[in-house]
Amino acid sequence: MNIIAVANQKGGVGKTTVTMQLAAIMSRRLRVLVVDVDPQQSTVWWAENARARLPFDFAGNQHPNVLARMRDLGVDYDVVIVDTPGSLEDTPRLETALDASDFVIVPMTPEPLAVEPTMRTITRLIEPRHLRHAVLLNRIDGRLGSQLDTWREVLDQTFGVPRFEGYLRQYKTHADAPVLGQLVTSVGDNRRTQGSIADVTRLGYEMTEQLSSATNGAW
Repeated sequence: MNIIAVANQKGGVGKTTVTMQLAAIMSRRLRVLVVDVDPQQSTVWWAENARARLPFDFAGNQHPNVLARMRDLGVDYDVVIVDTPGSLEDTPRLETALDASDFVIVPMTPEPLAVEPTMRTITRLIEPRHLRHAVLLNRIDGRLGSQLDTWREVLDQTFGVPRFEGYLRQYKTHADAPVLGQLVTSVGDNRRTQGSIADVTRLGYEMTEQLSSATNGAW
């Protein structure tokens, strides 16, 4: 079982979207559980709206201590994806979740105000625990041709942090998904949705490869 935390102390970077959509796409091949340890409980609201359309198991409103007990209890999942708090006030809660995790996805939006909290999350909380991690660029505006390359260069050259090759573009389908209870696995594949489905599918494959390489002892 691999526990994946989705974490960033910057709020509004899309942690819940990444958690829910990645869980949905990975559930096509793996046994997936989503755990919400964020007091805001955004995934709980989403899951309640989705109801029977959830393709994975869901455990909302949990204390992060439950994560450490999962291995001892022999929980029968391939992947557990954890939505974590996004504020400084909840740092102890986030630290408890990270202590139990095997990998951390760090969503980051392409805006200057996201840089400092993202790097703080990595340098103060993730790297000292020697956790495998990667930044995921989220809400990339496809109309701005140079945006993706610019922010990839910032991550690669300025900060030298691991990142996913995949990224999530900004789509209305992602913005509407929580209130409609929709996931990439429950919407039709058409011109309106195919971009968002492709982005999440690419992320799912890359995340699966990261976990496989961890098993083989490689980065």
